[in-house]
Amino acid sequence: MSIQYKQDMPPPGGFEAVKYKRNLPFRGPSGLVILGAVTAVCAYGFYRVGMGNLERRELQREKVWSRIHLVPLLVAEGDRDAYRRQQAALQREREIMKDVQGWEPGKSVYNNARYRSAESIVVL
Repeated sequence: MSIQYKQDMPPPGGFEAVKYKRNLPFRGPSGLVILGAVTAVCAYGFYRVGMGNLERRELQREKVWSRIHLVPLLVAEGDRDAYRRQQAALQREREIMKDVQGWEPGKSVYNNARYRSAESIVVL
């Protein structure tokens, strides 16, 4: 038995051309544009950091000089307070030791006439 075969053939005029070219949509700015934008943002950030450092340095200088100018006032105030406390202590000593014969209020127990003020710390 003999069967007739029919071969599949292309349509008349041929098949349409195969589209192999990539058709990708625009996906954003180029690498050079991104690099330029990042460089600009970093430059602006460094500029702001530099200006902040200048401002901080000026505030620190102002604080140091204000403390330097306040030291004499604070030392004088501390001296007045120490004198007031010393006089109050002498008055209390006179009141407490008034019945003891030969007691001299305010006399050093170390038999030394040299005056020493209270220790003080000045913080700048």
